[in-house]
Amino acid sequence: GVVAAVYALGKPDSALEHCIEVNRLENESDRVCRTLIAQLFDEEKDPVQIIKWKEIFEVMETAVDKCEDVANVIEDVILKGT
Repeated sequence: GVVAAVYALGKPDSALEHCIEVNRLENESDRVCRTLIAQLFDEEKDPVQIIKWKEIFEVMETAVDKCEDVANVIEDVILKGT
């Protein structure tokens, strides 16, 4: 993940592999989040629960997006330094 990419900065190929994995995981996270929100609206009847869980899913997705942002910066630093 992102931490592994930071630790691997001295080994650009390894760091780039970690960045690619973070991007892959972010894409998977998007898919899972969309699926969970769809299931939530299909299965949950309590509007308060829908709002609560949707907010939790969105906060989690934002956190994963921020990890991807960090991976993109690491990737840019590596590519500009080579």
